[in-house]
Amino acid sequence: MSIPAQSLHSASLESALKHFFGHECFRFEQRPIIERVLKNKDVLVVMPTGGGKSLCYQLPALLRAGVTIVVSPLIALMQDQVTALKDNGVNATFLNSTLAIDEARSRQSALLAGDIKLLYVAPERLFTPSFLDFLGQLGQKVGISTFAIDEAHCVSEWGHDFRPDYRQLFQLKQRYPQIPIIALTATATQRVRTDIVQQLRLADPEVYVSSFNRQNLYYEVSQKSKQPYAQLLQTIKQHQDTEGSGIIYCLSRKRVNEVAAQLQQDGIVALPYHAGLSAEEREANQTKFIRDDIQIIVATIAFGMGINKPDVRFVIHYDLPRNLESYYQEAGRAGRDGEAARCTIFFSWGDVHTVKYLISQKTDPDEQRIAQQQLSQIINYSESSVCRRKIQLGYFGEPFEAPCDNCDNCLNPAPIENWTVEAQKFLSCIYRCGQRFGMNHVIDVLRGSRKKRILELSHDQLSTYGIGADRSADEWRLLCRALIHQGYLDETTDGYSVLKLNADSNRVLKKQVSVEIPVSQRVTALDIAEPTASTRKAASVELTPTDSSLMSQLRSLRKKLADEQSVPPYIVFSDASLRQMAQNKPQTLAAFSKISGVGNRKLTQYGEEFTQTIHQFCQANGLEVEAAEEAIAPIPKPTIETEITATQLTTYELYQSGLSLPEIALKRNVRLSTINGHMAKLIETGYQVALDKLVSVERQSVINRAIAEVGPHSLRNIREAVGETYDYQEITLVRAAWEAKHSEPPK
Repeated sequence: MSIPAQSLHSASLESALKHFFGHECFRFEQRPIIERVLKNKDVLVVMPTGGGKSLCYQLPALLRAGVTIVVSPLIALMQDQVTALKDNGVNATFLNSTLAIDEARSRQSALLAGDIKLLYVAPERLFTPSFLDFLGQLGQKVGISTFAIDEAHCVSEWGHDFRPDYRQLFQLKQRYPQIPIIALTATATQRVRTDIVQQLRLADPEVYVSSFNRQNLYYEVSQKSKQPYAQLLQTIKQHQDTEGSGIIYCLSRKRVNEVAAQLQQDGIVALPYHAGLSAEEREANQTKFIRDDIQIIVATIAFGMGINKPDVRFVIHYDLPRNLESYYQEAGRAGRDGEAARCTIFFSWGDVHTVKYLISQKTDPDEQRIAQQQLSQIINYSESSVCRRKIQLGYFGEPFEAPCDNCDNCLNPAPIENWTVEAQKFLSCIYRCGQRFGMNHVIDVLRGSRKKRILELSHDQLSTYGIGADRSADEWRLLCRALIHQGYLDETTDGYSVLKLNADSNRVLKKQVSVEIPVSQRVTALDIAEPTASTRKAASVELTPTDSSLMSQLRSLRKKLADEQSVPPYIVFSDASLRQMAQNKPQTLAAFSKISGVGNRKLTQYGEEFTQTIHQFCQANGLEVEAAEEAIAPIPKPTIETEITATQLTTYELYQSGLSLPEIALKRNVRLSTINGHMAKLIETGYQVALDKLVSVERQSVINRAIAEVGPHSLRNIREAVGETYDYQEITLVRAAWEAKHSEPPK
C-alpha cells in the first residue's frame, strides 16, 4: 500500500539507504525527491551524471507496494541497471528484444507473482497491444506504484538526443492518471525542462535542478596540430600512470577505425565502437571496455548514453563535438565516481567545415537553423578565454563565479584588458539595428561592410556604421562572446541567435560598470596546462604508497569476483569504496559494513573475501592486525521462522513499539507485503490495531461498501468494485477488519 509521508521518519529513509545500497547519507536533493515520490506526486529531476538520479526512483520502489516501471532508451542501459540492482539484492528485471520468448514469459510470471520490484522497458515496447494487456494484469494483481522516465530529455526536440518514441509517453497520464511519474535527466536547459513537463503531461510537478557543476572534471581545449594523432598519443600517455579508462570520440566511423588501429600499433589496448560494426562486435567491444579488459574505446557518439562505468579518467574529443549540450553529456562520462578526470577537445577550423557540411545535408530548414546555432555555441566555447565551467553552466542557466581553478583558462589565464569603450560601441550598434540581428551582422555594420544586405537595410546610414573599423572581426567576436558570458548581453536560443540588450547592457552604456575581457588566444597544440593536486576538485585524498599497494590487490580481487559472475568490476564495488577500504583497512565484518557502498547484500556476498585479503595484507606489511578468526568469521545466514504465530507476534510487538509498517519491514528484512499480511492476520484474530492510521476512514468506507456488494472472498472482485486507485494491500487490511467484525463468536 502507499506509505503515508508521516510514517517515514528521518532515520527510516537513511536506514533503508544503508540497508539496500550501502550509503550512509543522501546526496544533492535525493531525500526531498524521494519523499515527494512516496507522496504519489509527479517530479522532474535534473541531476548531473554521477549524482545518483536512479536512486530517486529505486529506493521508493523498495518501500512501496507494487512494481515501478522504468522507461529506458537503451538495452545496454537497462541491463546495466538491473545487474547493479541484483548485486545489491534487489529483485529487478527487464523485458526487451534480447530475450527468448520463454524467458520473457518467465519474467512476466515472476512479475505477476509479486516477486519483482522494478521492471525496465523501452518506450517502443510500452504501448504495444500485448504489453498494454500485460500492464493491465500487472496493475490488477500486484499494482503499479510509479512510472520512471529515464533520460527524459529524449522527449524534447530541443534536447540533445531527441527520440520520437518518447513523444508517445504522454499516454501514460491518459491511461494511468492516478500513478505518479518521475522524469529524470542529466542535462536540460530551461526550455527543455518546460518541454518535458508539457510533453509528459506532468501534474503540478516539483522540478528539482541540482547544480550542473562537475567539480572533479578538468576542462581544456587544444588547437589540433598538423599531426593530430601524435598529439592524441601524447595526451593519452599523460594518463598511463593512472588507473582507469578513457573514451575518444570521433566524428566519423572511418576516423574511429583509423585511430583505434593506430593506437593498437603503438601498444595501447583500444577497440572501436560505431554503428557500422555488427551488433555482436559492438556488444563485445563495449563489454570488454566496461569489464576492464581494455583501457580505451574509440567511438562515434553512438557510444556512451547509459554506460554506467564510473572510473573513466579521461574523455578526448578528437573532433569537434556537435553542440555544447552534447559535449557536457559526453564529457560527463568521465569521473562518475567523483574522482579527478580530464576532458579535452581538439579544435580545428577544418572540423568546423566538416560539421557545416553535415548540417547542410539536413532536409529540414528549421533543423539546419538550430544545428547551426548549436555549432556556433561550441565554437564560442572552444575559442573563448573565459572560464570553461562558467560557459557550460551559463548554458544551462546556472550562474557561476570564475575562476573555477580546474580548467585551462583559469589555470593559465589570458591577459585582461579594459574594453568598455568597445563594449559601448557594440551594444549601441545592436540597439541601432533594432535588436533584430545576430553577431556577424552587427560586426559587419561596425566595421563598415559594403555587403548587399547592409546596403538594402540602409544600415550604412546608422550612426554606428564603421565606428569599429579599427578592430578585426575576430576581436569583435571575442568581445561579443565575453559580453554574453558576463551577462551584459543576451542571445536568443530559438535557432536564430539574435542579440538582445538587457538591464546590465544599460549599465555598460551609462558607464556604471567597466567591461574587462581576456584577449589572448593562448591554446597551443602540445603545451597543455596541467591541473595540480591543489586545483583538481577530486573527492578523494591521495593514497599513501602502502594504501596504493593494498588498493591494487583489492582491484585484482574485485576483477576476479566480477569475472566469476560475468559482471563489470564496478558492479562489485566502486573505486571510491575500494579507496576507503585501502585507507581504513577493515578486517572485521562489523568494520567492513561501515564502508560506503557496503549494504547488507554486499556484506554477505563479499565481506569474507575482502576482509581476509585486507587482514593478510596487514600481516604481511607489519600493520596492526585484528584477530584472524574475527576478521574472517562467517556471516550467520538469516534464519527463516517456520512458526507463523511466532513471526506474526514479532511483527505485532514491533508495531506496538511505535514502528511504522515500512520500518518493521526494514528491521525484519522482509517485504512490506509480508508485514501487511501479518497485520491483516492480527486484525482478523482480534489484536488491537489502529486501522485508521493504516488506511484512511474515507477509503475504508469505500472498500467496506464494495465488500458488502461483492462479498469478502475475492480480493480481485473487491478491487474491480473500488477501482484502480485502491491497492490490494489496503483492501487486505480492511477486509481483515470486516472478517473480524462479521465472524461468528466461538462456541
